[in-house]
Amino acid sequence: MRRARKHYRSDRTAKVEVHLQEKLDLLQVTLGYTFKDLNLLRTALTHQSFLEGSDEEGESYQRLEFLGDRVLGLVVSTMLFELKPQIVVGRLARRLSDLVRAETCADVAEVWDLSLHIRFGVNIGQDAKQSRSILADVCEAVLGAVNLDGGFEASARLVQKFWAPFLNESGVALQDAKTALQEWVQARGLQPPKYSDLERTGPDHDPIFKVRVEIPGFDSIEGQASAKKIAQQSAAEAFLMREGVWLTGSRFTRKDY
Repeated sequence: MRRARKHYRSDRTAKVEVHLQEKLDLLQVTLGYTFKDLNLLRTALTHQSFLEGSDEEGESYQRLEFLGDRVLGLVVSTMLFELKPQIVVGRLARRLSDLVRAETCADVAEVWDLSLHIRFGVNIGQDAKQSRSILADVCEAVLGAVNLDGGFEASARLVQKFWAPFLNESGVALQDAKTALQEWVQARGLQPPKYSDLERTGPDHDPIFKVRVEIPGFDSIEGQASAKKIAQQSAAEAFLMREGVWLTGSRFTRKDY
């Protein structure tokens, strides 16, 4: 009987390990980067609470977050500098602040579905698991992990790919168009916007998502982007522009400087 139970536990442990590996594989596909050292990615996804309640040795994401924060700042600064060389330093600084702030990092983390991958301790509260602050920290930790694993160029490509949609042609930081649309319909007593996935095309490493937003009483409108959540933002912005709520700007315009 004991042998059977031990065998059962071994099988269950093996299944858990396979499941965790599949999750890491999925995240790497989303990132468009394959780690040579998967332990770096595991560390980037490890909250301190997990280590406190586990026999597993290692460290949490905090040191990788420190590194990733510096990588992000340098790459985004370069993107802004090259985008509009004539922009004065004060405006560059404001735009940089918008793009590297925790809210933007949390938005990117949601694009990556990082909440499905972070390793928390069993006693951690639900509020912590849903914390956008932790999402932002882990997002930066992943950048730090990529930087250590593949070098600065690899981490720079990751930033360029996933932060570029948060700029318009003038280098203006993204406003949350979904929130703006939600507030607009609430102010008019309308039903909340409904977002529907239409299709996904392209290869796994460079997909294109098409999304439709619907509000009763208005024609639906579509948006597309390299990530589902950004495609939703695109659709929301298209609606706001069409209805004259946002009067100026190109893609994901927030404000004019």
